[in-house]
Amino acid sequence: MRIMHISTRLIVGGSQENTVLSCEGQASPPHSHDVSLVFGPIYGPEGSLLERAQRFRSSAGASIETIETPNLVREVNPFKDWTCYRDLRRLIRAWRPDIVHTHSSKAGILGRLAAWHGRVPGVIHTIHGPPFHKYEKKWRNAMYIVSERIAARRCHVIACVANAMREQFLAAKIGRPEQYVTVYSGMEVDSFVNPQWTREKVRRELNLGDNDFVLGTVARLAENKGHDDLLDALGPMMQSHPSMKLLWIGDGWWRDRLLGRVKDLGLTDRVITTGLVSPEMIPKYMVAMDVLVHPSYREGLPRTVTQALLSALPVVAYDVDGTREVCLEGETGRLVTTGDRDGLRAAVQWMMEHPVERAAMGLRGRERCRVRFASRTMVDHLQEIYARCLAGRPVSSTP
Repeated sequence: MRIMHISTRLIVGGSQENTVLSCEGQASPPHSHDVSLVFGPIYGPEGSLLERAQRFRSSAGASIETIETPNLVREVNPFKDWTCYRDLRRLIRAWRPDIVHTHSSKAGILGRLAAWHGRVPGVIHTIHGPPFHKYEKKWRNAMYIVSERIAARRCHVIACVANAMREQFLAAKIGRPEQYVTVYSGMEVDSFVNPQWTREKVRRELNLGDNDFVLGTVARLAENKGHDDLLDALGPMMQSHPSMKLLWIGDGWWRDRLLGRVKDLGLTDRVITTGLVSPEMIPKYMVAMDVLVHPSYREGLPRTVTQALLSALPVVAYDVDGTREVCLEGETGRLVTTGDRDGLRAAVQWMMEHPVERAAMGLRGRERCRVRFASRTMVDHLQEIYARCLAGRPVSSTP
C-alpha cells in the first residue's frame, strides 16, 4: 500500500509518538509499505520528532517520506485553513495514496476533507483525545463538534486509542457506531521492560538518595496537566516528609510560572526537573521513580501511564477519559476524581505506606500491558483495518 499519515504538529507528544511508530512499523518488513508523513510547522519548547522520522531506515532500507506543509497550524485561522486544505488536495493528488490516515483535530478535519474529495480509497482518522471538553469555551466546543460531525461523514473508519473516545464522540452525535474501532496506542515495550539503566545510577545523576520516595510526572509543563494540583496537594505533605521528592520530566510554556511556585513554597531542592527529554530516554527516568503520578485533566489514553506500568511502576492518576482502561483501581494503581487534591494526597499517602502492595500493582500492570500495548500489536491491527477498509468489509470493534 501507499499510506499517507497527516498530523498537525510533530512535537514530542503522545499522539505524535503513536504516529511515528505507526509509520516505522508500516515501512518495515513484513509490511514494507510506502509511507509518507505530512505535518505542520514545529516550534516552541515542546521538542520535535522530525529528526527521528527522517533518520529512520527499515531493515530493508526503506524510509519515511516527510513533508512539511506550512499552513497546517493548530490555531483556528480561516485563511490558512482554506489554503492548507488546497495544499493537502495537491499533495494527495501528487502522491496518490491508497490510505490517508489523519491524526489530531485540525489535521483530522482538513485531511479527511481533502482525502475524501480526492477519492482516496481508504480514509482513516485516529482520535488521540477529544478537542471538545468542559475546560474549553462553549463556542469553541460547538465549533469542534460541528466540524467533527462533518469530517466523520467523510471517512471510512474512526480509530480510537481508548474505548472512552468512542463513547464521548458518539454521545456528541459524531459518526456512526459501525465506523468506530479501538486501536490502543503502541509503545516500544522492550525499552521499558528491560531498561539499560540502573536505578542507583540514574538516582545519583539526579542527586536523589537511595531512600527518597520519588513521585514522577511525565508531561508537558502546560495547561491541564495537573502540576499545580501536585503542588497544592503535596506541598504541605512534603514539608513533613523530607524524603519525598517530585521528578518532573518535560518542558512547556508554563515552566517559569510553575518553577516560580516551587520556589515560593520552599521546595526548590525537592522538585527535580529534567527539561525536555526525547521519548527514547523516558525509560531511563522511569527507573528512578517509585510511583508515577498523572493528574491530567484531559487525555485520550495516557501513554505515560502505560509506560510506567511497563516499567513495573504503580500509578496514581485522575480518573479521566481512557485512563481507567490502563490504571485499574486497586489492581495496577489508584484512581482519583479529577481535581480532588485531598484524594490525590490520600492516594500518594497510601502508596508510601504500602510498599509491598504498590510493587505488586506495578508487576500486574507490566503483565497486562506488555502485549496489548506493543507497537507491533498496534501496527498489525492497523494493517487489518486498512485491508478490510479497502475491501469494503466491516472493521473489528475490539483491539
